[in-house]
Amino acid sequence: MKNNNDKTTAISSPSPLERAGVRLPAFPTRLLALDVFRGITIAGMILVNNPGAWDKIYAPLGHAQWNGLTPTDLVFPFFMFIMGISTYISLRKYDFEFSSAAARKIVKRTVVIFAIGLGLAWFSLACRTWNASTDAGLSFGARLWESVRNFDHIRIMGVLPRLAVCYGVTALTALSMKHKNIPWLIITLLTGYFLVLLFGRGFEYNETNILSVADRAVLGVNHMYKDNGIEPEGLLSTIPAVAHVLIGFCCGKWLMEVKDINDKLIRLFLTGAVLTFLGFLLSYGCPINKKVWSPTFTLATCGLASSFLALLVWIIDVKGHKSWSRFFEVFGANPLFIYVMAGVVSIILGGIRIPYGDGIISLHGYAYSAVLHPLLGDYPGSLAYAVLFVACCWAVGYVLYKKKLYIKI
Repeated sequence: MKNNNDKTTAISSPSPLERAGVRLPAFPTRLLALDVFRGITIAGMILVNNPGAWDKIYAPLGHAQWNGLTPTDLVFPFFMFIMGISTYISLRKYDFEFSSAAARKIVKRTVVIFAIGLGLAWFSLACRTWNASTDAGLSFGARLWESVRNFDHIRIMGVLPRLAVCYGVTALTALSMKHKNIPWLIITLLTGYFLVLLFGRGFEYNETNILSVADRAVLGVNHMYKDNGIEPEGLLSTIPAVAHVLIGFCCGKWLMEVKDINDKLIRLFLTGAVLTFLGFLLSYGCPINKKVWSPTFTLATCGLASSFLALLVWIIDVKGHKSWSRFFEVFGANPLFIYVMAGVVSIILGGIRIPYGDGIISLHGYAYSAVLHPLLGDYPGSLAYAVLFVACCWAVGYVLYKKKLYIKI
């Protein structure tokens, strides 16, 4: 039985640009701009996650302490927006019909991504526990056992677990709900979440915040990120994050249901302008806040993502300026694999200790303190470490890209 997702047939009527006498080439089946955009976000996530020293980062490379928006605050939501578009594209092969085979594949991918996120959190905790027990007088075996079995303080939620949950919910929703009703679901989720924030002290940066109360009750304080009691990827804040990916899904539908590049650009720009305007306009009553993933944060960042994607489409696919984008295309070809690899390497560099001066220091610390800082200074040296780290990740990704190896997670 058909799912009746009100599929729209493109009508080849002249677009506003065509009526103005502008003729543009047909849009390619493969969205190169989308791959590049995905690569930009992955490179950005790796860059901001790996400074030489956390207390020596330039302001644009840090998150807003509470309310507000910095360039760094855009990276993760941009990737989630792209994930929504990619979900629409990938589910077309099922004709958006629910089936046990499709559901199993979605659930399997959701579980795998969530498990990898937990694995990274465990590996990081194990390394920190190992280093913290240096002077505990334990044997090698006992020290190793204490490190690998330390599940009492593992962070449950995080970037990858949030991506997993949002992907799974979005994909299953897309296969089981008429697409014309998804915008209403988005509005319901964002409105309901705003009421939770409004009546639950949701904009208080302390443990009285309803988000903190819920996370402590369900996850436990030992399994949360330590930030004034706020878990930035917490349980309740996953509600607007799901709406965020659903907006990306709807944009993917609006983007792919027309063939003419003029219409695609207009739809992206209009969507971006409307969502950005709404996000900043409503921020007077509902502050833009990444840590609680406020509804206005969702609207503003989705709007900016749509506009930025339109700009990339214009530059890459219309004007044909592609040579600069190859660097980011490498990241976009294997995004999650490179992100996970970067996380593992970062943990290893921070976990391996070597003698330095009168004490010991991590390989990460040595590269910054003994090499880059003396050469470039504190802030430039910290940025240089992050840039070099990104370059090393790119080198691995480039090998996979040249060999046409695509590692799907």
